Amino acid sequence: MNDIRRTILWVIFGFSLVMLWDQWQVYNGRQATFLPHKPAATAQAPASASASASASAVSQTSAVPSPAGNTAAPGAVATTAAAVPGAGASAPQVPRERFTVTTDVMRITFDTEGGSVVRTEMLEHPAETGTKGSTETFVLLDESAGREYVAQSGLIGGDFPNHKTIMTASGERTLKAGANELQVKFESPVVGGVKLTKTYTIKRGAYDMTVTHQVQNAGSAPVQPQLYLQIVRDGKDLPGTSSFYSTFTGPAVYTEEQKFQKVKFEDIDKNKADIQKESDRGYVAMVQHYFASAWILPDGTRRELFLRAIPNTSAPQLGSSLYAVGMIDKLAALAPGQASEVNARFFAGPENEKMLEKIEPGLELVKDYGHLTILAKPLYWLLDKLHSFIGNWGWSIVALVLLIKIAFYWLQAKGYESMAKMKAINPRVMAMRERYKENPQQMQQEMMRIYREEKVNPLGGCLPIFIQIPVFISLYWVLLASVEMRNAPWIGWIHDLSSRDPYYILPIVMTVTTLFQTALNPAPPDPMQAKMMWIMPMVFAVMFFYFPAGLVLYWVTNNILSIAQQWLINTRMGVKVEFNLPKFG
Repeated sequence: MNDIRRTILWVIFGFSLVMLWDQWQVYNGRQATFLPHKPAATAQAPASASASASASAVSQTSAVPSPAGNTAAPGAVATTAAAVPGAGASAPQVPRERFTVTTDVMRITFDTEGGSVVRTEMLEHPAETGTKGSTETFVLLDESAGREYVAQSGLIGGDFPNHKTIMTASGERTLKAGANELQVKFESPVVGGVKLTKTYTIKRGAYDMTVTHQVQNAGSAPVQPQLYLQIVRDGKDLPGTSSFYSTFTGPAVYTEEQKFQKVKFEDIDKNKADIQKESDRGYVAMVQHYFASAWILPDGTRRELFLRAIPNTSAPQLGSSLYAVGMIDKLAALAPGQASEVNARFFAGPENEKMLEKIEPGLELVKDYGHLTILAKPLYWLLDKLHSFIGNWGWSIVALVLLIKIAFYWLQAKGYESMAKMKAINPRVMAMRERYKENPQQMQQEMMRIYREEKVNPLGGCLPIFIQIPVFISLYWVLLASVEMRNAPWIGWIHDLSSRDPYYILPIVMTVTTLFQTALNPAPPDPMQAKMMWIMPMVFAVMFFYFPAGLVLYWVTNNILSIAQQWLINTRMGVKVEFNLPKFG
């Protein structure tokens, strides 16, 4: 059996591998994003012929602009549309217009081409983190020279109104004082015998909006269009993306059967995206650090789900492909004069967990906790409760770490007691290793004999570490993913817990406390192991210099409490506190 020092070293080495793997994923993802993209062959193949035709129509309209919305869908869809008797003639073109609607929490820009959402500004969230007194607001959706991120909807299954059709807009532009909601309406001309009316209802204080799609058969023959809802964006890295920690950016799909599924942009390029193709419940989303957007259909509505890369030839600065995630709702057949409505919802806003839970069950999963969601969610709940009493997110982090240390006190105490015993017998072990250094087998036998005589468990100090690692990794993800940390002050010089310490005070304190903790531990008998035990904290220190201040604060708090507990146990057991300083050279 290996001794406790070697085991602890492997724990540190293993955690390092996790961090290195995480960074390799970031690097690999960024490289793959800029690989040459395959053209139309990369599109996901829907489960049925009908879905395939629908998907082709969406992809076609996404890639090729067309006048007056007369985008002919390819293949069987085009043939079906051409065969509809009595199809209404396309209305004359009207000028395309963009206008902005303002509520108390958002500024939304609409485009009369398709009645699409082309820009959303979060009025309560500054554009930059760590900038005190910034007046610029954060922009999520944006269709501009440097970005492409829009929400679109329309009809397919024939030559019907879609997101390229110029529509007529009406409604309010500002949420008036005392009003609880405002409405914006877009009416399409009659295309293919069908008229589409979109009505956006936006409530005070809300980041989600109801989007009512009214489909009217204005022709003289039955029609059966399909409604598509999609979010399209480029695959570029977000501004200010860190090289020292990673967060997910890309599409996601939620269904009742397979729950939350994230999809990398490069998996769409390589045709490796594997999602559930049909469902009666759920949503599609675009996720990034702190913010997300999503289309939601009513529960019980059968929908087809799709992902695809759209070849981009008009804006090379955005990459060779754009990426779409969406849903298709096959509507019931409409007789002449009949109309039907679909009440979808569109969300664009911060990943506030409590708010997302109220909007749609499962929507809170866009807040990415990685693989430890089951532990991270209760930790966030506790952190939020502490904040409701304390009122400061920094001190709430300190209080949460303190509560976790109290919860694990007796387990951690057993570990420190084992380490204290190891430290007490360390001179005897060192002498024995020197005596049997030419006979490793005899050395191990003698070492185990000493452990038995002194009633020391060589793994006793390691087990508590293993048990606590998932909890502290979960807390890491809670602090990294929570939008509440964004521009949240702590004390003095820390104005934003989501940005790095501007003066590197917390990282320096973290480095000093980590080295101090290392000095309190028993010195490994092997010189190389002893050096590694000192080198690894320095490696972590370099990384933490660029981590958000909230994460470093949590680590510093944990270090200080661990040192205090270890010192207390050593003193109680009569173990002389000695600092095992490294010997290099």
